[in-house]
Amino acid sequence: MRIGELAALVGVTPRAVRHYHHLGLLPEPVRRANGYREYGIRDAVLLARIRRLTELGLGLDEVRDVLADDEGRELVEVLEELDADLGRQEALIRERRARLAELLGEARAGRLTAEGPVSAELSGLFAGLGEVPESPMAAADREVLVLLDTVAPDEERAKLMSAMRTMTEDPRAVARARDVYARLDALAEADPDDPRVAEAAQALADCLPDAVVAQLGGQGLPQGRLTEAFFGDFSPAQTAAVHRALLLVQERSR
Repeated sequence: MRIGELAALVGVTPRAVRHYHHLGLLPEPVRRANGYREYGIRDAVLLARIRRLTELGLGLDEVRDVLADDEGRELVEVLEELDADLGRQEALIRERRARLAELLGEARAGRLTAEGPVSAELSGLFAGLGEVPESPMAAADREVLVLLDTVAPDEERAKLMSAMRTMTEDPRAVARARDVYARLDALAEADPDDPRVAEAAQALADCLPDAVVAQLGGQGLPQGRLTEAFFGDFSPAQTAAVHRALLLVQERSR
């Protein structure tokens, strides 16, 4: 095969092939008498391997390390691993299409939320909570739920959504949540020692259903970038109220 044929077969550009040669990722093949490169099946397999690794998000230095581990392996082993990689990709595409079909159904029925696309579970949760109040704290709360809906592992996300769904089953719980949003919004310009901080904290702790408390595991919010981002726009008084509420939650879960 010539370089153009190899590139077309694997789905890359001839320029990419030359770049991989330059970096040493793809060895230079034997050249014909006329000076043209002559590629074989092993070159195609290796180039496909490079493409798959880069599509998985690996940098070219990381690809080099993976390829070094492949040296000395039989061609059938490399082909079998490549086939397994493609199988996983096919499964991921099927999952994404199934998810897209759900979202499309929600959109056609006019039920897709402004935060969408979100999972059917979160969409149902938002529907149960009713119209979004004019509240910065409510907006921030929904944004965090959307983020968790996207990044949390499936099992943890399912447990969280199931726990949160208990709020939608009790109209009084929804009313209490709106009261908490209002209390926290009122602390935007307050001092951390404002008496309303303790009142908002107690209201927030009382608002969280037992199922949500159990999901927190008595540890409150986990530390990390997500928590830092969550509190990033909070005022000192709002932050104090939430932390105080989590302490109350921990006491309740013991």
